Amino acid sequence: MKLPENLREQLKIPLGILLLDVQVTKENVIKYTQSSPFIITVGDATTEKMLSFGIIPSLQIIDATEKRAKRAAISNENVATIISCDNPPGEITNESITIIKKAFKSKIPVRIIINGEEDLLVLPVCLYAPKNAVVMYGQPNEGLVIVQIDDQIRNKTQLILDSMI
Repeated sequence: MKLPENLREQLKIPLGILLLDVQVTKENVIKYTQSSPFIITVGDATTEKMLSFGIIPSLQIIDATEKRAKRAAISNENVATIISCDNPPGEITNESITIIKKAFKSKIPVRIIINGEEDLLVLPVCLYAPKNAVVMYGQPNEGLVIVQIDDQIRNKTQLILDSMI
């Protein structure tokens, strides 16, 4: 599925709570995640930030890039399962969706390493994540988005996915 131009602006609106960069502290993150049995990070900087706080996400999706530039790899220490797949920029492949579903059944913590770009994978993650899971992803040049998975988020992400071509 490819992202049509008309959806780009809509996807700039955070799916959940936006913590501005200065508000992204261990205490604030714990406040929003402490009741969740399953924490998911999408993005290298977000994953690395959580690991620096001592929070090990159950599912981590990374692509070794940040703002379209290559970056140092994150250590695979404390990761039980590593899966990789291709996902071109501006797309969500069927392979990626299959891998995400597989990750939710794998031994945690799971890391999915994307060859391509992971940004849009927030959408299928929100659709298939366990209820009450928390998904975190970066909002470029703004902060961290924290999304509590419920039926409303699932419906919203399904509508967006249905609008892709």
